[in-house]
Amino acid sequence: MTQATGTFAPARGFLLDGRWLAEGELFDIRAPHDGSVVGTAHRATRAHLDAAIGAAAKAFDATRKMPAYERQRILQAIAAGATARREELARVLALEAGKPIRAARAEVDRAIFTFGLAAEESTRIYGEWLPLDLQAATAGRWAIVRRFPIGPIASITPFNFPVNLVAHKWGPAIAAGCSIVHKPAPQTPLCSLLLAEIVAEAGWPRGALNVLPLTNEDAGQLVSDDRLKLLSFTGSGPVGWELKRRAGKKRVALELGGIAGCIIHRDADLAYAAERCVFGGFSYAGQSCISVQRVFVERSVYEKFLGEFVPRVQKLQLGPPLDEATDVGPMISADAARRAVEWIDEAVAGGARVLCGGKRAGAMLEPTVLTGTKPSQRVNCMEMFAPALSVEPYDDFFAAMQQVNSSEYGLQAGVFTSDMSLGFAAYDTLDVGGVILNDVPTFRIDHMPYGGVKDSGAGREGIRYAIEEMTERKLLAVNLR
Repeated sequence: MTQATGTFAPARGFLLDGRWLAEGELFDIRAPHDGSVVGTAHRATRAHLDAAIGAAAKAFDATRKMPAYERQRILQAIAAGATARREELARVLALEAGKPIRAARAEVDRAIFTFGLAAEESTRIYGEWLPLDLQAATAGRWAIVRRFPIGPIASITPFNFPVNLVAHKWGPAIAAGCSIVHKPAPQTPLCSLLLAEIVAEAGWPRGALNVLPLTNEDAGQLVSDDRLKLLSFTGSGPVGWELKRRAGKKRVALELGGIAGCIIHRDADLAYAAERCVFGGFSYAGQSCISVQRVFVERSVYEKFLGEFVPRVQKLQLGPPLDEATDVGPMISADAARRAVEWIDEAVAGGARVLCGGKRAGAMLEPTVLTGTKPSQRVNCMEMFAPALSVEPYDDFFAAMQQVNSSEYGLQAGVFTSDMSLGFAAYDTLDVGGVILNDVPTFRIDHMPYGGVKDSGAGREGIRYAIEEMTERKLLAVNLR
């Protein structure tokens, strides 16, 4: 296993109970862009997982007692370690996930910010004092309430943000004093293993972080084992809800999919709205659960908006991830791109028009804009996770909100308008976890509460809010008599 030298060993082991193990089946990690091998890793087994859970349970005895200043120091060291290895992390991310290098650097910067936020929040886990003398029989009594770490946690992350989504699991867990067993996405284990090196070097106790590349079939104990007290999962809706069903007594936090809608009213700054929709729809080839998928534009400005929007989409540069000029890289696989084209072709067969894009080469799909689609078509009622979106006109703002609400998902929605009464009406009406006024639903800063309703999940991320999920209130009632 390499140390912090900026180089990579031919095969990367995994972290279990403070040791780097080069055991288990070797598997290749291939670049989505061209299928080339970008790394090789060892796949952990069910026996390794059982040992990792045992190690995390034992390490919790140390992490739960660790003082706040020490947790803060470790998190600051993690942020510093990631800063020192920023370009290395970004290149690994770009190669294994296919994310354009400029976007990869931005994600690493967000992860550094996320760990820094966790360092701050580690010293702000406050409690409260309660008077209990509200009846004559309880005179002389009072109470304090503190938050205690819930216990060892299981975390599972997807391929699309293999650095910052890991930071959103590990950062609050370390801040709260919880030990961790982590399963990275099969397509992108290298980023997690590299981050694990940084965490270990920062001084997080032995066994308090275990990172295991596992098959989905071998990962079941993450859900079933009662030694793990919380499962934090980011991924697809069907998988997430099935895990919750099987999780038994443990707490479950789910950040799942979305079919993000964006409403653009006639009084909006159309050039700005178009610019932001390009970012929101096509960053990382649309492979984000808050990527813009459905755009609704007030009919009187619909053609004008398209005139601003479509040329901007057509200027996006499609290319390999390490090319500094690339705006849109590959999807995670050729199969994912093929599925997206099937949905686009289905919409066209049903009467939709392709305003630009629509062609595929391997895992590369041209940024695609559709119009004339129907709500029942898969491009509008299922998560695309691709660089494709629909733009449709509307006549009534409230009817447009109902179209956004028609989805089974409810993660975030965007509304562009200068009329604050409509903005607050959207806040009241849209059935989502977050309404983004005068920006796209793709907007996120890492300290805000982030999560969805309906099929989009349960619980919230954002460091302070994730710490709430990872801690338990405990009451101390005092009788002074």
